[in-house]
Amino acid sequence: MVEIKTDAALEAMREAGRVVAHALAAVQDAAGVGVALRELDAVAREVLDKAGATSPFLGYHPSFAPVPFPAVICASVNDAVVHGIPDGYRLRDGDLVSIDCGAVLDGWAGDAAVSFTVGTARPADLALIETTRRALEAGIAAAVVGNRVGDISHAIGGVARAARHGLPANLGGHGIGRRMHEEPHVPNSGTPRRGFRLRHGLVLAIEPMLMAGGRDDYRTAPDGWTLRTADGSRAAHIEHTVAITDDGPRILTLP
Repeated sequence: MVEIKTDAALEAMREAGRVVAHALAAVQDAAGVGVALRELDAVAREVLDKAGATSPFLGYHPSFAPVPFPAVICASVNDAVVHGIPDGYRLRDGDLVSIDCGAVLDGWAGDAAVSFTVGTARPADLALIETTRRALEAGIAAAVVGNRVGDISHAIGGVARAARHGLPANLGGHGIGRRMHEEPHVPNSGTPRRGFRLRHGLVLAIEPMLMAGGRDDYRTAPDGWTLRTADGSRAAHIEHTVAITDDGPRILTLP
């Protein structure tokens, strides 16, 4: 069932989104060569704690996962697309890092992700991140009243395919509200004018995930959570929580 939010709920979700934005900014500031991924998780935990927020990631246990997720961020490095568990791995010069973070504040959730490089960046990684950012911007631009979910999907996919990047099959964005994952599903490629019609008060987490190698297949790592590109190419993931409003799309996860 798709839940349409009131204007008051959108304001509450904006506050949750602000916490997510601050956590992601703090993590990116703390990231550097030699920093362990679990140290970045501790940074995000501190931001959530100070804001009085909780994590929708910590303890999350979907049916596909062997164990509950043990952290408040997903930390995916290089060929990891999404769902990377922050562990003792220490960042190296040139790593491409994607951080996904959520927060629940006063019963409402926010969800966003950012990709960046550490140390000396590879030009190809910067191009991949920029294309992912443009795909997200295209998806957000299509998130207007009267359009359909397929219009968002088509916009994202068009940018990715033009750059000859892969899109992990069956992964994409989602509705969000009192729960982190709600209906509808928002694929990262699709047919325009298809799917749920967008209306004022619908809130979506829009999250393109692009894989540099051009293939759409991926594999699950032995931890049962981390999804890696099948060909070992690098991946980027950028996400915002976006409200569809009569005044146009409103990004709820900006600082």
